[in-house]
Amino acid sequence: MVWKPNVTVAAVIARAGKFLLVEEETVQGARFNQPAGHLEADETLLAAAVRETLEESAYHFTPSHLVGIYRWHAIESDTTYLRFAFTGDIAGHEADRALDAGILQAVWLTPDEIRASKMRHRSPLVLRCMEDYLAGKRYPLDLLVHYA
Repeated sequence: MVWKPNVTVAAVIARAGKFLLVEEETVQGARFNQPAGHLEADETLLAAAVRETLEESAYHFTPSHLVGIYRWHAIESDTTYLRFAFTGDIAGHEADRALDAGILQAVWLTPDEIRASKMRHRSPLVLRCMEDYLAGKRYPLDLLVHYA
């Protein structure tokens, strides 16, 4: 059997002292996450981050930096995730856009609100990515190379 991690992307977006999160329905109930999702075939990591942010939050995202690359093993599902977290700017909002199935709402929360809701996070990566952003971690996008 060949082992492969699930490659995911996430958008760590701050505005006016708050971070964009989505509340989504999971088997554990409603949970918070950054706009995030799986990399699709023939898609760049940046394109995936832009697409997932729009689909889950209705915000147009323009990535500017990589915040970090994270490996996490979810014991409950015996699944390993390799997450590429990006930060950048909001370039617009489609307030009337329908959100992806399972997404309850997009919300803007302060760092303290996010820390206080730790038990409702989809994974430990939610808090870690925010804390890395707050610590000033930013890496140039040209670290990532996509060969077509």
